[in-house]
Amino acid sequence: MSQFQKNLALWLVISLLMIMLFNMVTQKDTEQKQINYTEFLSAVDDGKVSDITFQGNQVTGLYTDGGKFQTYAPRDEQLISELKEKGIVITAKPVDDQGFWFTLLISWGPILLLIAVWIFFMRQMQGGGGKAMSFGKSKAKLLTDTQGMVTFKDVAGVDEAKQELEEVVEFLRDPKKFTKLGGKIPKGVLLVGSPGTGKTLLARSVAGEAGVPFFTISGSDFVEMFVGVGASRVRDLFQQGKKNAPCIIFIDEIDAVGRHRGAGLGGGHDEREQTLNQLLVEMDGFESNEGVILVAATNRPDVLDPALLRPGRFDRQVMVPRPDIKGRHKILDVHSRKVPMSDDVNLEVIAKATPGFSGADLANLINEAALLAARANKTAVDRDDFEAAKDKVLMGAERRSLVITEEEKKVTAYHEAGHALVSLLTPGSDPVHKVSIIPRGRAMGVTMYLPTEEKYSETAKGLHIRIRSLLGGRIAEELSFESVTSGASNDLERVTAIARKMVCEWGMSEKIGPMAFGEKEGGEVFLGRDMGHVKNYSEATAVDIDNEIRRIVNENYELTRELLKNSQNQLIALSELLLEKETLDSDEILKVVFPDGLPDYLQRQVDKAKADEPVEAAKAEAEVKDDFTFTGDAVKETEPATADPVADQTDKSKDESSES
Repeated sequence: MSQFQKNLALWLVISLLMIMLFNMVTQKDTEQKQINYTEFLSAVDDGKVSDITFQGNQVTGLYTDGGKFQTYAPRDEQLISELKEKGIVITAKPVDDQGFWFTLLISWGPILLLIAVWIFFMRQMQGGGGKAMSFGKSKAKLLTDTQGMVTFKDVAGVDEAKQELEEVVEFLRDPKKFTKLGGKIPKGVLLVGSPGTGKTLLARSVAGEAGVPFFTISGSDFVEMFVGVGASRVRDLFQQGKKNAPCIIFIDEIDAVGRHRGAGLGGGHDEREQTLNQLLVEMDGFESNEGVILVAATNRPDVLDPALLRPGRFDRQVMVPRPDIKGRHKILDVHSRKVPMSDDVNLEVIAKATPGFSGADLANLINEAALLAARANKTAVDRDDFEAAKDKVLMGAERRSLVITEEEKKVTAYHEAGHALVSLLTPGSDPVHKVSIIPRGRAMGVTMYLPTEEKYSETAKGLHIRIRSLLGGRIAEELSFESVTSGASNDLERVTAIARKMVCEWGMSEKIGPMAFGEKEGGEVFLGRDMGHVKNYSEATAVDIDNEIRRIVNENYELTRELLKNSQNQLIALSELLLEKETLDSDEILKVVFPDGLPDYLQRQVDKAKADEPVEAAKAEAEVKDDFTFTGDAVKETEPATADPVADQTDKSKDESSES
């Protein structure tokens, strides 16, 4: 029976009791007329009474016309004689005929009913309607085999993380293998990774492989409306773990209770700090928890308390990264097994075009493609469906109903053509994949790139090329219309961010030198340690930093302007074709920009892509036979790559989109 059904049944019982009690109290008043003793004697003298019942000094009777009455009579010895003379039927009942329980119900029933209602509401306020005074008990759920356990065969794309957790399973299966050499079983494993990379799935696979009790709880379940509940639940959780040892306890989103202490907000008796302190003691205190391994997951390791991360508590920190191109190909292959696809679909190309995607993102991409194909009544999902799905996931649905003037459309075409042309004419830039002037989301147009290889770091040369590509749209507007629009606002923001990081973080300025400015670690811990930056440099240095940022942007601006000024014919041709077709792929773009043949650097890119494609596809096909699926269960969230902080601007696509 569900909780709703239980509540409904309880309210029905309470309602029935109240109705019965009301009827019992008011029944006599509604059926019997209350008269005084004088009226009673007059009715007897007039012969209007047919039956009389005595119960103590209470007299109830029946009129000859069928009506009922009730009165109270004093001791009158002549009354019985008069009733006999009139031929009235006389009945006598004992005083306690109603019974003890009836009297008790009448007197105590309302009070007991109020107490029952109060207890019911108190149980509801405890969250989940648990037993009275059980709000200090842990809400951890014990997973069993009947709840669809997964194993390591269901995980792919994160081989290093899977290997770390396989050792944890071995510890639980055969601890003597490690303890006989003096080793100790790790007490905690922290899974760190972006949302959707499969941290929870990995934890579930550990439970399925280990074959031991697996308790799961969310970090937010520790904190309740009552003070001290969090610490009490931590104690109860580890008590359950000790009873079921060896076992695994999994805490999802541990940053809810494990945040850095000392925020200064809430004082020393802050509820979250009490919960964290109890968790620290349980993990590594005076009492040992042999056989209890704590596995936790978070995507914010920077806000966790250092005491929680030290060896002896979370002995291992396992990174769960976003999958690389091979991992993405495996994931796409697995999720597309139940989706009928046409022959023109190349999953290798899709994997290349989706850097930064997590397992959950890729699963969503295939689902969107299948929905688009079904909407068009197709029998199989083709390449166009995947392209449309990727565009929809990255930038939103097309806004063809948006009414724009021909002049704005023309400006957008030149803007996007400027982006594409600068990239094509600059050796070392990523190949242009698609250019479109169809509005999507907040963007009026988009230029998408298809990287030839996975990048984990950026060179100074590559960053300068990216700045020029971003500036190409604004400069194309300036050269073609002798004016600029507000459409380049997003481009300018990204250009400024790249230049500032080059100067302040990566030491790519000759004047400033190899120094970093602006510490992040000094931020308020309560605000996540990333809301504030310490200004650890003088005003004079700040002026130099601003000048260097301006120099980098201006130098690249002039180089890009000169490049487009010398390529006006190609800019016009590409813009006019874009106005005609609205969306151009890479082949169409190359034909109109280089009608006489591709330059050497572009020809090498095309040849390399064609040569690598079948080889990579064959490798991925061979590898995917030994692995299965890797999915995440969190929503999409853009995060910077480990070695490429610029990637947070375009991490979801790396197909740099430009607003116009």
